[in-house]
Amino acid sequence: MSSHAPAAPAAATTTVSSPASSSASSRASSSTPPGPAAAAFLRETWASVHGDPAWLEQLDWTGSGSLPSVFPVTELAAATAGAASLAVAELIHAASGHAPRAGVDQRLASLWFGTSLRPQGWEVPPQWDAVAGDYLARDGWIRLHTNAPHHRAAALAVLGVPADKAAVAKAVAGWDASALEAAVVGNGGCAAAMRGTEDWAAHPQGLAVSREPLLHWTSFDAGPAPQRAFARERPLQGIRVLDLTRILAGPVATRFLAGFGADVLRIDPPGWEEPNTVPEVVLGKRCARLDLKRGEDLRILEGLLSQADVMVHGYRADALARLGLDARRRREINPGLIDVSLDAYGWSGPWQGRRGFDSLVQMSSGIAEAGMRLRGLDRPGPLPVQAIDHATGYLLATAAVRGLSRRLASGAGCEVRASLARTAHLLLSGAGLARDTAPLDPESEADLAGPAEATSWGPARRVRPPVTVAGAPVHWARPAGALGSAAAAW
Repeated sequence: MSSHAPAAPAAATTTVSSPASSSASSRASSSTPPGPAAAAFLRETWASVHGDPAWLEQLDWTGSGSLPSVFPVTELAAATAGAASLAVAELIHAASGHAPRAGVDQRLASLWFGTSLRPQGWEVPPQWDAVAGDYLARDGWIRLHTNAPHHRAAALAVLGVPADKAAVAKAVAGWDASALEAAVVGNGGCAAAMRGTEDWAAHPQGLAVSREPLLHWTSFDAGPAPQRAFARERPLQGIRVLDLTRILAGPVATRFLAGFGADVLRIDPPGWEEPNTVPEVVLGKRCARLDLKRGEDLRILEGLLSQADVMVHGYRADALARLGLDARRRREINPGLIDVSLDAYGWSGPWQGRRGFDSLVQMSSGIAEAGMRLRGLDRPGPLPVQAIDHATGYLLATAAVRGLSRRLASGAGCEVRASLARTAHLLLSGAGLARDTAPLDPESEADLAGPAEATSWGPARRVRPPVTVAGAPVHWARPAGALGSAAAAW
């Protein structure tokens, strides 16, 4: 792209610093202080990316109301989205010396943690397949995650029944929940027995996760500072983001980056589809396909990686290693890479590398059990939205942009790792903090952005972006498009 041509901004070697000297640093009059839970989440998120605490004063908070939950879900939404917008403001400062204010609307952030898409005359397929769900085992509840065909086949093979919900329920009732969890996971499937928060805190994996940082951050050796044209109104323009992620946290991160101008190229294998999530998360991206089991396609991916600024991936570490693309090899291919990854259950402990999703982590970590118990329900009480996924997505986006700011100053790439289980631990840490419990106002026409988006499935509206950066409006240049609709090339 032309924006990679040598044209370094005058401030390209400026170190990442406090915004205090900027004339734009006065607090916006419409901002309201965040509640204790939101403030705590923001502080931990910003500290996890080694951000200067002075930048926290650069974030304006607006909006009111809360998603219905026994946990501070809205506060988590606002804090993580707000941190990502702060990172963009800081990048602008690092590149230009100008420190714009950032903002987050707590109500709009809550809506985006559900879905931003409002189809006009068509419908997104149901979120869950016919088998996925919570089932009562002999000694408690278990959740089966069967949206992917191979995960469904793995669970049904263990149970010995066809893809019929009643038959599955009858079979599950004959198992102990933990034994069935182990059997399904051992067969390559995805399942989670429901545990209480105290049970999870004492579990070897829960203990391991509680000892991990929110983000694992490793800096590489300094290299030549990258040179590119910088447009303050599109601060990520010219940044190439290689997206090897699927449902849901990773795609949320790369969608955010695309909103500030990044060239996001998503890669999926042949035949892979996510009809219930793709229209929501591919906004602003180009989507291509490569079969990484073929040498020719793997070489194409390596070429893309060599020219990328950021790589976001949700593959299990052993999967990339089997392709010859472990962390060491990725650094060899691209020493200045901002290498951002995630997994489900953490990077240490007996479950490291275990397959998992937001709804399963909620079951394992005690979130669903607390929802059931505190709300007086007769079945698991999950969060009202997949907040662990979305919050982790904004954490990944924050890390990617912070990595770019640091690279601008030193030329050094970095490796950053997040996990859904550690984000769940963050949410659990805010359970006792005071928060806004008033309901969100009903959605209205004023909540929607301008003209309809011409997606591959039909016209749609979007909820207005939940974040702002002064002078750099969020804008997605491409509508949501089908997987495989673009070439695997920059």
